[in-house]
Amino acid sequence: MKKILLAFTLLLSLQFSTVSAQNTLEVNGVTVPRKIEFQNKTLQLNGAGGRSKMWLEVYVQALYLSQLSQDPQFIIDSDTEMAVRIEITSSMVSSNKLTKAMNTGFEKSAGSNLQELRPRIEDFKKLLSDPITEKDVFVLAYNPFDQTINVYKNEVLKGKIPGFDFKKALFGIWLSDKPVDQTLKENLLGK
Repeated sequence: MKKILLAFTLLLSLQFSTVSAQNTLEVNGVTVPRKIEFQNKTLQLNGAGGRSKMWLEVYVQALYLSQLSQDPQFIIDSDTEMAVRIEITSSMVSSNKLTKAMNTGFEKSAGSNLQELRPRIEDFKKLLSDPITEKDVFVLAYNPFDQTINVYKNEVLKGKIPGFDFKKALFGIWLSDKPVDQTLKENLLGK
């Protein structure tokens, strides 16, 4: 009887771990959900990857879309719900370093719109200025209804930044022709 119970327990635990594995993906030791909810919509994981700086893994990022795509320009130009999830994986990441990196990314991504976007970029950086610790999770989600980027830190809404042009520049940091990391871009596109 004990053997039957043990076999049954093992079978149940295997079944639940399979279901759990289907709901998440592991990237560089970080558990990434395959789906997230935003504005009562389910967004699907398009791709995920790690960002390294000087041989140090600094964060794991995932891209979520309402319509999966491997076309970076389509994603940047799409006026539909989408989000990036960034989980900090290094204690070396500070709010100062993160905002400097975002600034560099915007400079590459925004092109001739940089000066017009500058006040909103500064507001965005203020939303990221709280102290950052390892395992903090940021979700930057685009809402097409009011055309805002909703900035969440550890599931708490920190604020919103308006403008479809801002959304395009933000997603362009990782998906434009001049991404901050070409390998990360490929991973986000699921390639």
